[in-house]
Amino acid sequence: AAMVQKYQSPVRVYKHPFELIMAAYERRFPTCPLIPMFVASDTVSEYKSEDGAIHVIERRCKLDIDAPRLLKKIAGVDYVYFVQKNSLNRRERTLHIEAYNETFSNRVIINEHCSYTVHPDNEDWTCFEQSASLDIKSFFGFESTVEKIAMKQYTSNIKKGKEIIEYYLKQLEEEGITFVPHWTPPVACKSESSTCHPRRPVSPAINIPESATKEGLSNKEILNTSSSPSEPTAGTPDDKLDADYIKRYLGDLTPMQESCLIRLRQWLQETHKGKIPKDEHILRFLRARDFNIDKAREILCQSLTWRKQHQVDYILDTWNPPQVLQDYYAGGWHHHDKDGRPLYVLRLGQMDTKGLVRALGEEALLRYVLSINEEGLRRCEENTKVFGRPISSWTCLVDLEGLNMRHLWRPGVKALLRIIEVVEANYPETLGRLLILRAPRVFPVLWTLVSPFIDDNTRKKFLIYAGNDYQGPGGLLDYIDKEIIPDFLGGECMCEVPEGGLVPKSLYRTAEELENEDIKLWTETIYQSASVFKGAPHEVLIQIVDASSVITWDFDVCKGDIVFNIFHSKRAPQPPKKDSLGAHSITSPGGNNVQLIDKVWQLGRDYSMVESPLICKEGESVQGSHVTRWPGFYILQWKFHSMPACATTNLPRVDDVLASLQVSSHKCKVMYYTEVIGSEDFRGSMTSLESSHSGFSQLSAATTSSSQSHSSSMISR
Repeated sequence: AAMVQKYQSPVRVYKHPFELIMAAYERRFPTCPLIPMFVASDTVSEYKSEDGAIHVIERRCKLDIDAPRLLKKIAGVDYVYFVQKNSLNRRERTLHIEAYNETFSNRVIINEHCSYTVHPDNEDWTCFEQSASLDIKSFFGFESTVEKIAMKQYTSNIKKGKEIIEYYLKQLEEEGITFVPHWTPPVACKSESSTCHPRRPVSPAINIPESATKEGLSNKEILNTSSSPSEPTAGTPDDKLDADYIKRYLGDLTPMQESCLIRLRQWLQETHKGKIPKDEHILRFLRARDFNIDKAREILCQSLTWRKQHQVDYILDTWNPPQVLQDYYAGGWHHHDKDGRPLYVLRLGQMDTKGLVRALGEEALLRYVLSINEEGLRRCEENTKVFGRPISSWTCLVDLEGLNMRHLWRPGVKALLRIIEVVEANYPETLGRLLILRAPRVFPVLWTLVSPFIDDNTRKKFLIYAGNDYQGPGGLLDYIDKEIIPDFLGGECMCEVPEGGLVPKSLYRTAEELENEDIKLWTETIYQSASVFKGAPHEVLIQIVDASSVITWDFDVCKGDIVFNIFHSKRAPQPPKKDSLGAHSITSPGGNNVQLIDKVWQLGRDYSMVESPLICKEGESVQGSHVTRWPGFYILQWKFHSMPACATTNLPRVDDVLASLQVSSHKCKVMYYTEVIGSEDFRGSMTSLESSHSGFSQLSAATTSSSQSHSSSMISR
């Protein structure tokens, strides 16, 4: 069971020129007192270019790994040898380091890549980056032990890397060396005037050779560190994370935690163009799954799809809570706690939950709670700026004074549980602390109903006080400053939170009214959802009158893998028959499923393919456009992506048969939105569309301009 461990560092910025950093770096060889396990190193081979610009040196390094004696005995070695190849390019001002293990290379594969390059925005600063992979094939049954030892040694070395450079910089300074001149070509080369500029301006786009890009570090991603050293600025989504920024805005993370964040973020940049959550929010999902990158990715993707489907990003700006909520919902934001976390006060005991559910329905209530959470995220960001340290969660103070049997009304409890579930799934790790005050005798009953639905990590943050205990030692004053304790809790601060009270029965609505209302809220989304089955694609018809229109699409693959196609036909397909399936498919919650292409139609005769098929994997977001060449009917098709059967025979393979038995495995879900734009309007919005194109959509690449589209469309006459 080999596990490949990967590591990717943030960018570390040294505020010193490249040449000085190199002088410091060279001092770690042949041995370095700061790394006791680095026992010796010998030069294996060396190459210098004639002009002295290129210097490649390969060393064999001898390491004394800190491992149990028994393990060393079993393995039969005292030392582990690594080969390290350093390629210095003084002209480009880059150093690339590749290292791999020589000992046990058939059992364990370790690869490391580091680079020192010039900071893109300041040529007197140097950037350092490091990535590595560890693959343990087998190790005498001690695979997991070896993995633990390797990871421990590796992370401690990462931490030391910076100290070592700083140690030698200090040593150089003590010897009076604070400046090392740039490399200049030997004078003889006067004829080639071009190479003789002593300081060639560094262009960040080209100073990273191909080898650096294979780790998935695109050299277009540019660092963003603000000019004032004390406050690193939060970067744009495309840049890399820098170590100082992480410390200032996200907190103290271990090297492996940083690596998980960077890798998950990189994956999102590749698959979710233009819709990447903020770094602190990605981090919340990682924390919620103890930094298991696959589990975190899964819940994060579900949440991104959910946000898109319900237009959550726009809730704060576009949704006005009904008056009933504003009058009777006894909750609101109130300053911050002693740790700088935003404080939310909820007078649950004074709130008529039954009345609110009857007057508003569950949906409006849920939507209101979501808007509170969105506001919470915004306040955390605000407080992070104000207090100068990362604040990623809020504190909630719930006052139960007045709680009674009415609060145990089943539909109300059901609504509460559902709201808790949605919040847990989409706002993980946002609750820093929950203070429950004045808990009455019925509280334990309610608590046993609710607590199973609450995540263990979250439950640890609950503090429950009965009666007036909150006023005693270990009470409220430990968490909240005296000046802001609300008046209704005996404090001196006027609290703006509404007092709640009973919702008048005249505001109650019938179940039918609420039903209709609920549906309106859920479907208030521009996206439509469709189900795609094996043998039953989903197809959408678009009629084009003006030949040079642009069809645009934007879809998310929520479940399964699909193939996306776009076809053109001169004649209209027959409308889908209103059979039993058709009748209920429109309303079925799983989304609709419509086939338009007649079974007797032949590709190339009745209809033609105008873009090459695009395979889309589960979790991907795809955006693209097609410039139409002819009027007529265009059909967008989402089709089940099935594994090809065995090449030699047409018999299905065993696992295909097994897969088809699991009914769920051949149902895919897609959420899509399409729009037709006149080409002149499209020209204007070209830039905005281009910037949001998904990188992996060959469709969007091929159709950005109509001239390209002509060549890319496969036209069947």
